[in-house]
Amino acid sequence: MKKPGRPTNVSVSVVLLAGGVGKRMGASIPKQYLKLRGQEIAAYSLKTFAQMPEVAEVVVVCEPMWRDVFERAMVGARAGMTFKWALPGKERQDSVYNGLQAIRPESALVAIHDSARPLVTAADARKCFADAAEIGAAVLGAPCKPTIKEVDAALNVVKTLKRSVLWEVFTPQVIRPQLLRQGFELVVSKGLEVTDDVSIIEAMGLPVRITPGAYTNIKVTTPDDLMVAEKFLEEMEMQGSKATVTA
Repeated sequence: MKKPGRPTNVSVSVVLLAGGVGKRMGASIPKQYLKLRGQEIAAYSLKTFAQMPEVAEVVVVCEPMWRDVFERAMVGARAGMTFKWALPGKERQDSVYNGLQAIRPESALVAIHDSARPLVTAADARKCFADAAEIGAAVLGAPCKPTIKEVDAALNVVKTLKRSVLWEVFTPQVIRPQLLRQGFELVVSKGLEVTDDVSIIEAMGLPVRITPGAYTNIKVTTPDDLMVAEKFLEEMEMQGSKATVTA
């Protein structure tokens, strides 16, 4: 049963960030354009969002030389889906800002997603959309598994953080567009640097909800991550095949 105040049919603009360099991967091309089981990493999430009825448009933030990757992935998108382009900025927050300027004014939510996270599911994204529609800002995440310690400059342990209250956050990070625009005004006026989008909303003193999501929504930044993603994708494909047979 749908909870009161949690709409599921909302108009969402997705800003797909694909301008990163990916130095930690050690590859000759940005990590999001490496192949994962025969398809560019960045193409996976675009295809996922392009089939969601809640998503009205996808703004791809990338260098023009990589647009053909996304143009190929756009084939087969649901009817009525709109695609746009924006240029990446110097920092992540600059790329988000550029993408935000391109979204249509009537969108209820903007969902910012790292294209290096290929395995986000439509089901998890949909839950995050609903949370953001209710509270104003939401981000996919999962409880932190390892023990986390705070250290000083000399790598001496300062304290062990309480794991039960720690969450690892993923993307998409979903925000009401007007809130994000107001947040960027604060970022500019105070000269803030933020590494994720909902931090802007936190800086405004407004609530952000974490939407529980799958651990498989990893960010591919190293060769080891690529191998893990391949394994996850194989398992997800097997589960999908089983569900189809059962149905």
